[in-house]
Amino acid sequence: MTAEKAIAQDVEANVRQHQEHDEAGNSKFGFIVFLLSESVIFLSFFAGYIVYKTTATDWYPPGVTGLETREPLINTIVLVSSSFVIYVAERYLHDKKLWGFRLFLLATMAMGSYFLFGQAVEWRGLPFTYQSGLFGGTFYLLTGFHGLHVLTGILLQTLMLGRSFIPGNYDNGFFGVEATSLFWHFVDVIWLVLYTLIYVWQ
Repeated sequence: MTAEKAIAQDVEANVRQHQEHDEAGNSKFGFIVFLLSESVIFLSFFAGYIVYKTTATDWYPPGVTGLETREPLINTIVLVSSSFVIYVAERYLHDKKLWGFRLFLLATMAMGSYFLFGQAVEWRGLPFTYQSGLFGGTFYLLTGFHGLHVLTGILLQTLMLGRSFIPGNYDNGFFGVEATSLFWHFVDVIWLVLYTLIYVWQ
């Protein structure tokens, strides 16, 4: 191999490395912008809920004096705990231990599914609907929109789990897993705010 060819290969390798670095940086920046836009949507919902609650003369629908908090609290503990579980899954992937990654990612998916099931059971037993005044409308809007995000997170985790069975797929990086994990943490934080507004502040 001539010196010219060796230099050309080095230059090409450096260019490729910089391109991959730039693409990863752009992906992270784009994902952060996405989360910020989602935050703005939720913040507008939170603000609307607070304004409605503090100004409405009859906040709860007729016959409703408040919400049951026991089951929602259990669901909250499960969902928030899943943030730690998906973090452990991500650490296993960093250590290139796919068995641990798959196990803890499955556990995260199960915990998220439990939360959605608990929410569905709660909805079924509620004595009001989305048409029951301001409270009914905002309650179902907020919890339903958040539930949609939980479902999206589970679907993303399913995709990341499936990709772990492709040989060598995560050898050169796993931004998708990092983004999915960050999205899940975001969903959990949003729920803590929702739980405080809806169930604690009654």
